[in-house]
Amino acid sequence: MSCLLGISKLGRVPNSGQVKNAIIRSLTITSQHIATHTNPNIQHSHHRIKVPIPNVPLRRHRRAYYSDLPTAASAAAANYDMFCRQCEQAKKGFGCTTLGTCGKNSDTSAVQDALMHLVKSVSTHCVTAREAGGARREEMRAADNWTLEATFSTLTNVNFSEDDIVDFIKAGVGIKEDLKVFLLSKGCELPFDKCSSLDASMSFEDFEEFGRKEANLLKREMAMGDENAFSLNEIATAGTKGVAAYATHCARLDFFDEEKIIKPLQQVWSKLESDEPDVDALLQTVLQVGDISLATLSMLDEAHATTYGSPEPTKVRFSTMKGKAILVSGHDLKDLYQLLQQTEGTGINVYTHGEMLPAHSYPEIKRFPHLVGNYGTAWQKQKIEFANFPGPILVTSNCILHPRRTYRDRIYTTNQVGVYGVKHIDEGKDFSQLLQNAQDMDGFEIDEPNPHYKTAGFSHRHLVPMVKDIIKAVQDGHLSRVFLIGGCDGTEHKRNYFTDLAESAPDDSIILTLGCAKNRVIHSQKLLDAKLANGLPRVMDMGQCNDSYSAIVLVQALAKELNCGVNDLPVSLALSHLEQKAAAVLLALLNLGVKNIRLGPTLPAYISPGILSVLQQNYNLMGTGSPKEDLEAMMKGN
Repeated sequence: MSCLLGISKLGRVPNSGQVKNAIIRSLTITSQHIATHTNPNIQHSHHRIKVPIPNVPLRRHRRAYYSDLPTAASAAAANYDMFCRQCEQAKKGFGCTTLGTCGKNSDTSAVQDALMHLVKSVSTHCVTAREAGGARREEMRAADNWTLEATFSTLTNVNFSEDDIVDFIKAGVGIKEDLKVFLLSKGCELPFDKCSSLDASMSFEDFEEFGRKEANLLKREMAMGDENAFSLNEIATAGTKGVAAYATHCARLDFFDEEKIIKPLQQVWSKLESDEPDVDALLQTVLQVGDISLATLSMLDEAHATTYGSPEPTKVRFSTMKGKAILVSGHDLKDLYQLLQQTEGTGINVYTHGEMLPAHSYPEIKRFPHLVGNYGTAWQKQKIEFANFPGPILVTSNCILHPRRTYRDRIYTTNQVGVYGVKHIDEGKDFSQLLQNAQDMDGFEIDEPNPHYKTAGFSHRHLVPMVKDIIKAVQDGHLSRVFLIGGCDGTEHKRNYFTDLAESAPDDSIILTLGCAKNRVIHSQKLLDAKLANGLPRVMDMGQCNDSYSAIVLVQALAKELNCGVNDLPVSLALSHLEQKAAAVLLALLNLGVKNIRLGPTLPAYISPGILSVLQQNYNLMGTGSPKEDLEAMMKGN
């Protein structure tokens, strides 16, 4: 799929000190989507957007959404220890300035900023090398893999180890130098290198200093000089980070699409390296990220089903069993599969945690009898749940928190995950130390009485064949509306909105859920075993955030069967966001023209008032409000 946009030229935007009232700028965006995906249920829209962008002062406008915030200039002058606002947890809807809400300190933040600066520089060199021609795919593969993995390491709650981040930087410096040698051999002019001062021999302090001085977000915003342009840069950055994470999962399963994913991904990073406040080009880039995201989610869906079989509704035990035990958290199905192979016949039971729950629905994974169930809930409760688990824990991807001392000596990381001082399993995936750790511990002493189960695995491969049944349920009066309530979970009390919304939904509605926010729905006693009058379950767990493509396919299949647009369906979306993978999914939905999405519990801090206005006017994107009032609006189709 490709996006072709024509955007009218804009006049120079006065700064907030030059205006007392909103100054309206008009944009005309023509977005043409050309289908390249093989799934017949994915339809692509052709839509034209006319957008006024009000240039209202940042502080005055945002009070309605966040709080009374400093301007970028005053924030930069404050000389904060760090500045990070890439996730929903950004303090006061502004940014983390001394210590991240996630636990990231200012040193880690600085070297991560340096690494992302280098990712953009390496990507620019990759784009130039491909344009020069003659670069063999195997020669580019090292740079491609590094781009994905280095980016993944900077996502929220992935890597807190400064040493790991510096190792990525040193590897990236070497890759960039190899690309320069190749370009010079072709007689090419080298691209401008913003990271030319980085050298693999530098100390950690030098890398940290580079991050603070050269890659600091507030200074970059000041250099761009246009809050709307920089907001688009940050939206694209967040989405591209999420896409890189999904593409990394694909690559681990040997699914790798250079033309549709890797090349355009590096082109995006190359564009985002520029400080040019080109709103037109950045709007194109944001839509391009949504396009790449859809292609990547499609490939990940195919990778999982091809490797482990088509997921199917499966009852999963949520009660513990007597015996030695290992807990697996994160998202990576391949790690779980390899661990199950290595624990076979050892007497060790394996449990999933958090986003690994949907693994039970894949035939090639659930065939292992010692995969006995799921333990715990979502990532934010791990400090309690991990402490109470009587065995070692393996974390395969986000989200990890700084571990407590009570379990620090028995938690292991792998892939891009890292915490300083925590044992790491390298790419050889030898889990013998983990197994020995499990054998040395007591495990669960008895079977938990009165075991209970929940069903996972309602993927599009199961639900699309039921589309006519779902439509008949609407026609027969058994089904009034379908709600998609999912995304990321988190600690804030405001996230109870998603539980309250689900529990308030009428008894003749279906609730599709996915991501770790599913825990706000599947553990509801009110919704336990709830069914429609025709016997269809009211709550259907569609999988991980990695499985978001399932929801897209199902909604498109319903629209195709009814010969209407997705926005004409009796379907409402309430998405709980936290980190950058959620941003990638959101951009994929917007790329398809999906409207009336409620996003919460707060809107991203990096969305400027002007860009928020664009999203509201053209997609009716809105924040979450009162569950009661939102439900009333949803039932009316708003």
